[in-house]
Amino acid sequence: MAAPVHARGLPPTVARAELPPEARATEQLIRSGGPFPYAKDGTVFGNRERLLPLTPRGYYREYTVKTPGSRDRGARRIVCGGRQPAVPDACFYTDDHYASFRRIAP
Repeated sequence: MAAPVHARGLPPTVARAELPPEARATEQLIRSGGPFPYAKDGTVFGNRERLLPLTPRGYYREYTVKTPGSRDRGARRIVCGGRQPAVPDACFYTDDHYASFRRIAP
């Protein structure tokens, strides 16, 4: 089942090759089912900002993308949606803590 399209459309797309290496590594972890380095990885993402297509609660999960030099989780995340976390329908990258997203090209 593909992610529903929001009335405003999907966020812009980014190619995997354009992502920072840490984001590519996080996406590989997601698709292999972990293990994840942060306790919050894999938790439900509420989409309160409403920048992603609107879906029922629990559809999206968030994962931390390591930020070199950061003492905490930093601002970078990958949010994936789907019924099976390791087989997402779509994944989105943010480097500004949910202020904007880019859809990772399939």
